Amino acid sequence: MELDYPFEQPDGEGTLREIDDGLFWVRMPLPFPPRHINLWLLRDGDGWTVVDTGIGRPEVQAHWRRILDEVTGGRPVRRAIVTHFHPDHLGNAGWFARHHGSRLWMTQEEWLMGRLLAADTSEATTASNVDFFRHCDLDEDNIFEFKARGWQYKNMVESIPRQFVRMYDGDAVHIGGDVWRVIVGRGHAPEHACLHSAARRILISGDQILPRITPIVGVPPMEPEANPLQDFLDSLAKFEHLEADTLVLPAHGLPFRGLPGRLAATRVHHEERLETLRAACAQPLTVRRAVDAMFDRALDPQNLRLASAETLSHLNLLVARGQVVREDGDGPWHFRSR
Repeated sequence: MELDYPFEQPDGEGTLREIDDGLFWVRMPLPFPPRHINLWLLRDGDGWTVVDTGIGRPEVQAHWRRILDEVTGGRPVRRAIVTHFHPDHLGNAGWFARHHGSRLWMTQEEWLMGRLLAADTSEATTASNVDFFRHCDLDEDNIFEFKARGWQYKNMVESIPRQFVRMYDGDAVHIGGDVWRVIVGRGHAPEHACLHSAARRILISGDQILPRITPIVGVPPMEPEANPLQDFLDSLAKFEHLEADTLVLPAHGLPFRGLPGRLAATRVHHEERLETLRAACAQPLTVRRAVDAMFDRALDPQNLRLASAETLSHLNLLVARGQVVREDGDGPWHFRSR
């Protein structure tokens, strides 16, 4: 099923476009691929609600000041709903709280993860992450580059409020005169909140559902035996009941219609990658060698680390299915087909 894109890509950075009554599409820059993120600003009674806040950088905050001066009519942004803890989504939550008195709304796991990563900058954590990458068989040059850069999360999150309003799966969130139902997805993040308005036939999907790529579903260094890909595939079923003509508002890429086809294509994509890896593991492979079977292009150090985490998520699912065995030792992990 072909996707329908009812809106063209905006030009420039810090752009604003009303795409439904009182619902504005805000496009903000990122300092890393995919270079832009979609954020959403909704009229909410005598104030406003923002969904996701952008990365915590001065240029993004400058864009926000200009946009809010232009569109809000002096009415406050009372609430910042953040889909998940990644810094391009949570990065300016503290800025909104400080400058606008905005209350932060998140799921609990996402708030806790953000607070943890912003606070835990110890050398012991870096050493633990380095150990994870060594088990993945990354070379020492890549590991040295990671150690030299340090843990970057805190540098991309302006601050994280110490208080928040907890959202649960299935909650009804009232924004203006509409009810938006919380749909929690997992895999890309532990408790990613999407928002669905049945009346508007709109889904704000964050990173959980994207139009042209699939979100990174990677094993986190602190939980090397996690199975996030199974969580992600299971989560897709939670969106299958939505109307076929739902307008999906993703965090990256263009808004689109064609949700059933996109869900099906996402399942097929991951099953194909799983089969590719299962076949490749006829000879024992490290995670680094398995990356070469998954990705047909050269990867810079940062993307190689992300690709390793994503490849490991596929390998861990194959282990859980009993199709692949992990062989442990003092050095890198090896995976072989049964």
